[in-house]
Amino acid sequence: SARPHTRSMHGSLRVLLQVLWAQLLCGWVLGSELTFELPDNAKQCFYEDIIMGTKCTLEFQVVTGGHYDVDCRLEDPDGTTLYKEMKKQYDSFTFTAAKNGTYKFCFSNEFSTFTHKTVYFDFQVGDDPPLFPNENRVTALTQMESACVSIHEALKSVIDYQTHFRLREAQGRSRAEDLNTRVAFWSIGEAIILLVVSISQVVLLRSFFSDKKTTTTRVGS
Repeated sequence: SARPHTRSMHGSLRVLLQVLWAQLLCGWVLGSELTFELPDNAKQCFYEDIIMGTKCTLEFQVVTGGHYDVDCRLEDPDGTTLYKEMKKQYDSFTFTAAKNGTYKFCFSNEFSTFTHKTVYFDFQVGDDPPLFPNENRVTALTQMESACVSIHEALKSVIDYQTHFRLREAQGRSRAEDLNTRVAFWSIGEAIILLVVSISQVVLLRSFFSDKKTTTTRVGS
């Protein structure tokens, strides 16, 4: 009875190792994900080699800076514009590559004269690799394999939600810091104005008493 139990344990460990290996491979197969600084009056382009018939998705969001907007443009290998939006805070675009070659997508902040931006994008190329080499076989998956596939899909959803909430948290923190800076400068300005007004009132009152004393002295003489 110990031998079947040992075989079952080895099989479970093999399946779990396949799940972990698939999780590691996802980042290599599915394209690019990056957060970068985009200075004012600047344009940043990225390139990706894509095979014809591959389904791709470009998703981006401005995390910090100005009005949280940026220009985005996507071109195919011939320079034909597939996607173009001006001053967008966030967006997502899905397309299927019509030809082989290098696709280019650019983010532009050229309309801003003094505000730099922080931009996040996720460019997914193709579908997820199968969790098991024989996942598309005719026979049904075992119970352990089906459970691993469900866990794999759930982990991908968790990663997507974590990325979304990290971006929301970074954007909210940026807004809070910007508001705190404005309030601090406003408070300093109010303090300076109050100090100037107080000094002006003291000087004005002293000038009134000085003029009265001078006038009284002249009349007495």
